[in-house]
Amino acid sequence: MDFGFSAAEEEFRREVLHLLERFRGTQGYFHRTADAWQSVKVLYRELGARGWLSLSWPTQFGGAGLPPTYEFILWDEMAYARAARPPMGPGLVAKALMSHGSAEQQDRYLPALRAGTLNFCLGYSEPDAGSDLAAVRTRATRHGEVYRIDGAKCWTSNAHWADNIWLLARTGEPGSRSRGLSVFIVPLTSPGIEISPIPTLEGGRLNEVRFDGVDVPVENRVGAENEGWQVVGSALAVERHVQFPPKRVRRDLEDLIDWVTETGLDTDPMVGQRLSLLAVKVREVEALSLALLGEITSGEPSAVAAAYHKLAGTLLCQDIARAAMEFGAAEAVVRGSDVEFMWRQAILETIGGGTSEVMRNLIAKQALRLGSKS
Repeated sequence: MDFGFSAAEEEFRREVLHLLERFRGTQGYFHRTADAWQSVKVLYRELGARGWLSLSWPTQFGGAGLPPTYEFILWDEMAYARAARPPMGPGLVAKALMSHGSAEQQDRYLPALRAGTLNFCLGYSEPDAGSDLAAVRTRATRHGEVYRIDGAKCWTSNAHWADNIWLLARTGEPGSRSRGLSVFIVPLTSPGIEISPIPTLEGGRLNEVRFDGVDVPVENRVGAENEGWQVVGSALAVERHVQFPPKRVRRDLEDLIDWVTETGLDTDPMVGQRLSLLAVKVREVEALSLALLGEITSGEPSAVAAAYHKLAGTLLCQDIARAAMEFGAAEAVVRGSDVEFMWRQAILETIGGGTSEVMRNLIAKQALRLGSKS
């Protein structure tokens, strides 16, 4: 059994690494500086110009029609370089539009998403609807050919610089749960939208986005009314392989090893043993990522594999960061050092994209059949 990549895929990797030589200073994966997003937008436009934001898009929509392995390689190397995370627009949004959008929506949005000139953020989570998206309360009430939106989204990444928000709102009765949700494309310059910063533990920024009587044309609804759950679910299913690249974890370990060497801790046999155990776990995450990629490439259901991968990877981020503290060097707890930042950032990884508790529940129910009725 061959677990490697093809010659063509490895050649593509070399092209990605060559491009990254120009963008090593982007540092947009963690957004450690307030203006990192400006460099990220430049990088996205460069990727768009090369056709790399639409690698797996079908050719009928202007994509390259390549297998998901190419996207995996691209964003794996981007994560290792700390350059940028996958943009939501050309990924989740575009693929949802291909499946559920109207011809007019596809013509209107896909070219700019492919070019990297149009940026989206996701309007899903709310104070009472984070992991439980079926509890969304933001309301979209139809008045003729316009929906009026009232409510709020929180913990929204990139809302302060995105162009549009991909909004999940309730169009059904208050208790309709997943049966009463719809998806809308809402320009963030619309009257009635207020965006406020939410500082994060690692010094970055999330946002609260408030909607006060925001009018959105019916033509901006994606899919049929009250069928937003299907739109959201199908889009998430095809993006799992790029949301937590394994080389991000490998880079964490390599940074820890460099730090251990610089501080002289590498002579301690207990430190060496701990690093060896962490290296084994990195290999485990890499294997899980390849298993997930294999399921997605073959078209098999991938929710459980994605949960295993995300859970193992994000917990390992914490293990690597915790090791620095347990080694006893002062820098590990001094705010501003790289290893201390690693700890604060690692905690957030276990929340974004589905908490560890949600991942465990999914594995328990779907893989282990726990909690189901006999």
